[in-house]
Amino acid sequence: MNNGYRLPARQNRKIGQAMHDYTMFAEGDRVLVGVSGGVDSLTLACVLKIWQKKAPIHFDLTVQYIAHDFWRKYGGVADPGESISRQLRKVSLEVSIADEWPINEADRTCYLCSRNRRSQLFDIARKQGYNKIALGHHKDDLIETFMLNAIYSGNISTMVPRQDLFGGTLSIVRPMAYLDKDEVGAIAAGLQLVAVDSLCPLAADTRREKVRSLLQTLYQEEPAARNSLFAALANVRKDYLL
Repeated sequence: MNNGYRLPARQNRKIGQAMHDYTMFAEGDRVLVGVSGGVDSLTLACVLKIWQKKAPIHFDLTVQYIAHDFWRKYGGVADPGESISRQLRKVSLEVSIADEWPINEADRTCYLCSRNRRSQLFDIARKQGYNKIALGHHKDDLIETFMLNAIYSGNISTMVPRQDLFGGTLSIVRPMAYLDKDEVGAIAAGLQLVAVDSLCPLAADTRREKVRSLLQTLYQEEPAARNSLFAALANVRKDYLL
């Protein structure tokens, strides 16, 4: 991992702008960074470590990985938690690992698994006194979620860069909300991060993958559509909705 890495100026500004626009961090915050092993969440952990060193405020960082046991079903596959810990240790980040709460495998869906993991992060934050949970979602994730909700759930909504919960005692923040997926990938390459495959049996056959494919086709024909869709999330003309 490149310990001397500096964030590119353009991407650094976008991250700072998102933090500023949504007042993501304050003096004394205790931040729990949720990592899955994907390159986005690993990148976020490193980005926040960089910002922690230069920010005019002090905030604590802890990285949390919820461990699934999918990898145990494959011979010769290493524990993802070990790879995550090894990579982040190089930037002085220690990873706390917790086994996922039990799920009946016959009932497992992406939605149920995600909800279970999110609830577990909330529980860890509450018990250990964290007031912020940082997640590695980026601009493309927000657009995809908007499309998912419109197509499959019949509502207009998405993930927001900051979401206050439980009467404001806990907030979810997404510092990379203004970055394209390609920009996150470029930062990850500069940091020499390597994604860790969860080996989830449902990973390749999800509604999100279908929406992602649809959007990629759209972007090939209309390259400006990504920025227009993202801008539309903050430009809702309620008088022209049913």
